[in-house]
Amino acid sequence: MKKSLLHALLLLLAFPLIAAAAPIKLTVAEIHPQDYPTTKGLMKFAELVKERSGGAIVVDVKYGGQLGKGEKEVVEQVQFGALDMARISIAPVTEFVPELEAFGLPYIWQSRDHMVKVLNGDTGQRLLKNMEKYKFYGLAYYESGARSFYNSKREVKTVADLKGLKIRVQKSKLMIDLVNTMGANATPISFGEVYDAISKGVIDGAENNWPSYESTGHYEVAKYYTLDTHTSVPEILVASKAAFDKKLNKDQIALIMKAAKDTQDFVIEKWLERVEASKKKVVANGNIITELTPEARAGFVKAVQPLYETYGAKHKGIVDEINSQK
Repeated sequence: MKKSLLHALLLLLAFPLIAAAAPIKLTVAEIHPQDYPTTKGLMKFAELVKERSGGAIVVDVKYGGQLGKGEKEVVEQVQFGALDMARISIAPVTEFVPELEAFGLPYIWQSRDHMVKVLNGDTGQRLLKNMEKYKFYGLAYYESGARSFYNSKREVKTVADLKGLKIRVQKSKLMIDLVNTMGANATPISFGEVYDAISKGVIDGAENNWPSYESTGHYEVAKYYTLDTHTSVPEILVASKAAFDKKLNKDQIALIMKAAKDTQDFVIEKWLERVEASKKKVVANGNIITELTPEARAGFVKAVQPLYETYGAKHKGIVDEINSQK
């Protein structure tokens, strides 16, 4: 009997030690498939976090839209603390963090190098930090390439050719206004619904980068791709301030932030590789790829100038900072 009691006491004493040793589990949502550059970046991020925390923190990457195919809904889950982290486009985040709208203004970046300089400099890092006011931790910016229009109806050589086309956009007021200003009809639906919507004629097309156009199969149902590169909206890795402050201490949060930033170059490398592979696949399929003449591009730029009065004026300080770093 005494041996049984002693054994039971030993088990009770050991249990807290076992529980304390259990790793902290964090989940990150990703709408893209397993082989997509940002998904690979998140896998690398999870690897670094586990390694640097000595296994104390484990990140589970839920890719392919397992936790929701609508990015705005995913952002809401993160803000409320129902989800730890998500990798998403900045566009839907602007509904929660208005200052980030400046990064999505059309044709604001002179080049990819210009964008990277701003994001990794004082302006970009300050806006990441400011996300804490909105119950987020901004962890890092990721590469997302330039977004261009594609559709199933006709070749788009000038902004006038967009007139009347039903174009899917993210659930972002800025993106809706951008497409409508160009004469098309903005149709906000979830990313995962685009293929079927084009196939069934519910919409005529969408706008996105090379890898997204190819990886989703959208190129199969929308053969006209116009490289107008209207926006280069960065991707962003965000965390729930509520969830992080509950589960992690300050040192652990700092470790995660550093790991996220340390994956940026990895994502860029994988991104550039994937862009080239996507281009080859789409071209081999016989799609019609249209590059704008300087005159045609000027027409696109002119068409969206009203957005600088509506949105640019609200964020004049940030826009001026961006322009000063060209």
